[in-house]
Amino acid sequence: MENWYYSMYGHVEKLAEEIKKGASSVEGVEAKLWQVPETLQDEVLGKMSAPPKSDVPVITPNELSEADGFVFGFPTRFGMMAAQFKAFLDATGGLWRAQQLAGKPAGIFYSTGSQGGGQETTALTAITQLVHHGMIFIPIGYTFGAGMFEMEKVKGGSPYGAGTYAGDGSRQPSELELQQAFHQGKYIAGITKKLKQAA
Repeated sequence: MENWYYSMYGHVEKLAEEIKKGASSVEGVEAKLWQVPETLQDEVLGKMSAPPKSDVPVITPNELSEADGFVFGFPTRFGMMAAQFKAFLDATGGLWRAQQLAGKPAGIFYSTGSQGGGQETTALTAITQLVHHGMIFIPIGYTFGAGMFEMEKVKGGSPYGAGTYAGDGSRQPSELELQQAFHQGKYIAGITKKLKQAA
């Protein structure tokens, strides 16, 4: 199972690392972490105070076909996935024509700047990408249990997938948000394993 993400300030990357841990906790599942290419120039990123990218390998669209399942992560831009991730998916036309991703399970996770910033609209608008490829969207529903009903602390995420709030960039994912990400990785890896064994 593979975890593909784009992260400008590191919030999505932190969730991605937990999702990978969760997926790796399932016996017989090999989880990998990849980041999609940056589309902005270094000068622009510097003006945006974006930290340097991590050493997680950058992936090409055609390598998607090698995975049995996916969890895609990205920050929200006006209620939709960031342009960097959309550009990556826009380059998967060859895979789409051959329907090489059809039938593969995929989940989604995200970060937003605020509580009204698009936690669910980002997931809803991202599902269209999965649909055209024929992928099977795997939401986490309420399988995270009591953590889904937290009302005393700010917590990102929804039945669509794990999430976090970045605020002005200084807020980092909370322990509960990281636990939800771990759960998502484990949950989707388990389903991916079952589908692969059934095939």
